[in-house]
Amino acid sequence: MTSAGWYVRRLSRMGPKEIGGRVSDVARKRRFRGLLNEQAPNGTVWHAQRRFTALLPDGVLAAVPEDAAQSVIRAANRFMDGYAEYFGVARKDMVNPDWSLDPKTGRRAPNDLYSFDIPYRDESAVGDIKQIWEPSRHQHLTVLAAAYALTQDERYAERVAEHLKSWWAANPPMRGVHWVSGIELGIRLLSWVWVRRLLHGWSGAAALFEENPEALHQIWHHQKFLSAFRSRGSSANNHVIAEAAGQLAASCAFGWFPQSPRWRTDAMRMLDEQLHRNTFESGINRELATEYHGLVLELGLAAAIEADAAGMPVPDSTWLVLMRMTDALAAVVDNQLRPPRQGDADDGYGLILDGPDVSRWASLLATGDALFERMRWWPLSFAGDVRTPLLAALAREAGAGACATVSRPLQHPAHFPDAGLTILRAPTTVTPAGKEWGEVWVRCDGGPHGFLSIAAHAHADALSVEVRHDGVDVLADPGTYCYHGEPEWRSYFRSTIGHNTLELDDRDQSVSGGPFMWTKHANTRLIAARPAEGEMGAGHWCAEHDGYASLPGAPMHRRTVEMDNARRELVVFDEITGRYRHNARLAFHLGPKVHVDLVGKTANLAWTNGEKVHSAVLELPPDLTWRAHRGEIGEPLGWYSEGFGRKEPVTTLLGTGTVGRRDVLISVLRFDS
Repeated sequence: MTSAGWYVRRLSRMGPKEIGGRVSDVARKRRFRGLLNEQAPNGTVWHAQRRFTALLPDGVLAAVPEDAAQSVIRAANRFMDGYAEYFGVARKDMVNPDWSLDPKTGRRAPNDLYSFDIPYRDESAVGDIKQIWEPSRHQHLTVLAAAYALTQDERYAERVAEHLKSWWAANPPMRGVHWVSGIELGIRLLSWVWVRRLLHGWSGAAALFEENPEALHQIWHHQKFLSAFRSRGSSANNHVIAEAAGQLAASCAFGWFPQSPRWRTDAMRMLDEQLHRNTFESGINRELATEYHGLVLELGLAAAIEADAAGMPVPDSTWLVLMRMTDALAAVVDNQLRPPRQGDADDGYGLILDGPDVSRWASLLATGDALFERMRWWPLSFAGDVRTPLLAALAREAGAGACATVSRPLQHPAHFPDAGLTILRAPTTVTPAGKEWGEVWVRCDGGPHGFLSIAAHAHADALSVEVRHDGVDVLADPGTYCYHGEPEWRSYFRSTIGHNTLELDDRDQSVSGGPFMWTKHANTRLIAARPAEGEMGAGHWCAEHDGYASLPGAPMHRRTVEMDNARRELVVFDEITGRYRHNARLAFHLGPKVHVDLVGKTANLAWTNGEKVHSAVLELPPDLTWRAHRGEIGEPLGWYSEGFGRKEPVTTLLGTGTVGRRDVLISVLRFDS
């Protein structure tokens, strides 16, 4: 259960306007309790004449690459056989799913209580809420519907209809946990729009949606909920984008209600405003959590294209933010199209029309290329996908005129000052002797702690570095693993010691007030950033933070990173300012493919990438005592989370000792050049 202390801490992060809005929400929740006994409304709630006109143009499905189509069909067949996997947990009941079941704990959330009475964050009461919510985003239904559209096999359409009818019957408005969080309703609406679009050739599509009172009842109440309960203030992060995107898409495609014009206008305004608030001028998402950059970009593109296809004017400012976000994504990925593993990641998608074989990031860049035209410096290799040709076919203008008048980076950006994100990069090179040196990619973190007063999806990772060789994690960001139910693991994966940076006196740099709240934020100041240029260039980065200023002597941690492309060498300098000495722990987390042989202060690293064996040497600071830790669970250490709900043991090199203002800890990483 949520403690009284949590409520006090949460209240302390709100301003007067947000507090007033939440008080209004309490009164609104009392009024919504009356919906529990409301029957499906009669015809006065929706227009008598209803047609679905948000159709795909003729012939567009023929543009889907064969490999992408087969990937969707394979994924759909797994669902048809009853199999799915959510966050590392296998489900075998997807023929007839229990929409309230958490298969991880075996618990069922109540589906007969008023939604706002359910303690959905309490795993002992409902199970793992993420496991329950994810299937009800109905993104498996968009995959099944896409398989129908590509094959005309009615089995897929019939299964979609069975699941929708089952869900609608089990989850009437304001009963159960699926009517609590606006992000879930927004994404679900977006899924329903695409399900109806992809099923259009099926004879039962109209009877399932526009001729079905239960479907109309659900669509209307979803939008009524989103209009009433917007995420606000310190919670207005990616959730508010999903709420606006879902309502905009639904009010454009399902414009069957008297309120539809107002819902469209309000949602378009909200989407435009919140995209700007959630995005730095450079195009990086302000949550500084890369997977949420992807989620917001997916939602924004899908909603804006939906409005554009419906003939609703989309502000130029909306397209410009989406274009900048796409350019920023193209700039930060490595040569395998992997972006940084920064901040929280929960494997959340805005719109799924592809099978798991298609790279999310390649798909987003392909869509950006189709809408905005790629810059010359963008990565070249884009995987073919289903989603891009369908979105591109719906988009009419996509802000092309406005985007053409705005200057875009002519060279590959490597430093984003507003986000404090710097990429040092040594490109793939062939030596005169004919040996190929793989790309060395380094992310340096010198930005704000997170977004808004609670920085919900931030980690205590100031000045951390992340190093890859040809896309393989060498010095890795460990990831996220979980949100609810396992507080010791949530704390570890967010902690300072869980990242490649320096911890003082057994304290995190920033102070946690709960699993999605920080009550004190470390402030980081960039001192210098000069990304390396070319095969023989040298890069330099330096920043400091005040996260330990409350300790005796008010110490500051300063880190400098030097990158020598010609030598394939990275040097990290860590120093502490202040009058006193402090206990220190310096961590370097190795990726899951990296094997290590620690000999004194020297770590010999080796890994395999494809058929090639690579190596590197990490010379560790002699001032500290070094040990290798792997998969420890008493006090967690030595873990890596590839995706939400999954973790695996890796090796963490941990140096312990004391440091003071005259000490400089020097770490040198040399690749096999």
